[in-house]
Amino acid sequence: SLSLSVHVSIIKVCLYYKSVFLCLSLSRSLAMNPLLIPEAYIIGAQPLCSQLVGLSQGQKKLCQLYQDHMQYIGEGAKTGIRECQYQFRHRRWNCSTVDNSSVETAFTYAISAAGVVNAVSRACREGELSSCGCSRAARPKDLPRDWLWGGCGDNLNYGYRFSKEFVDAREREKSYAKGSFESARLMMNLHNNEAGRRTVSDLAHVSCKCHGVSGSCSLKTCWLQLADFRKVGETLKEKYDSAASMKLNSRGKLVQRDSKFNPPTSHDLVYIESSPDYCLSNQSTGSLGTVGRLCNKTSEGMDGCELMCCGRGYDQYKAQIVERCHCKFHWCCYVKCKRCTKTVDQFVCK
Repeated sequence: SLSLSVHVSIIKVCLYYKSVFLCLSLSRSLAMNPLLIPEAYIIGAQPLCSQLVGLSQGQKKLCQLYQDHMQYIGEGAKTGIRECQYQFRHRRWNCSTVDNSSVETAFTYAISAAGVVNAVSRACREGELSSCGCSRAARPKDLPRDWLWGGCGDNLNYGYRFSKEFVDAREREKSYAKGSFESARLMMNLHNNEAGRRTVSDLAHVSCKCHGVSGSCSLKTCWLQLADFRKVGETLKEKYDSAASMKLNSRGKLVQRDSKFNPPTSHDLVYIESSPDYCLSNQSTGSLGTVGRLCNKTSEGMDGCELMCCGRGYDQYKAQIVERCHCKFHWCCYVKCKRCTKTVDQFVCK
């Protein structure tokens, strides 16, 4: 069972220092192959944990106790960042910074928490962690009676609970005056962490494999499997587009600003501040701006030059790209392609 007093959150260290680049750096340091770690790190976790900037004493102790989890926290961080950058690649904000209580921050917290659930759950299944193994989820009631339930599934239960303790720890350690803006932001972050975890849980499904003579599928073995993380990212992106604007009431609780709408559930994203326009670089808001960003001249969407460039105009230039071409199927069984170079027009924001 998961009985932890957890005081570490690599994801929150990244957010605390307002830079996904620090997060990538931390996650790379945590994802080192143990076989390549110097002897001092193998004998005791103290040197490694003490070098992770920003950890409290309690966090360092947890790092020492659960060092085998750290690699997967790092992998979960990288997965979340990559997915965030993919989902927002055509938006003014492209997951480059985190520095406010806007809906972009909401998405970042949710995708980070989801990445930890995903990485830890699968590490359990692969036998990489000493404190968990294959999923022990109960047999679904609607599974046909003659199908076996017992394949080695992703351990969602453990991954969910570990992420809840791990990722939420930094927020829960903070103490702010009731009714303050800081307390509202803390509640917002905890809410969005949970929304990310629940999205992973909601999308998990039963997967089965056939057995039988000559592929007859006379018997099926089934197990619990997490959805592809791209699906998680797409679902959270939909929640981002419909996120609820919140405020503190007189009792210091987060409530929806517009009471005409249904209140958000624990599966929805929430935010407490309007987003900046992200048009220009602004250190106080963390915006990198859109100067130099590629845009689509023919699109009327957010990736179009008019919206992406915020009305400043754009420059056109010729670029050479290399792509696969003249692909042919060869019996049996592979596809062989040539590599062709072509010149295309590209447009970048002024």
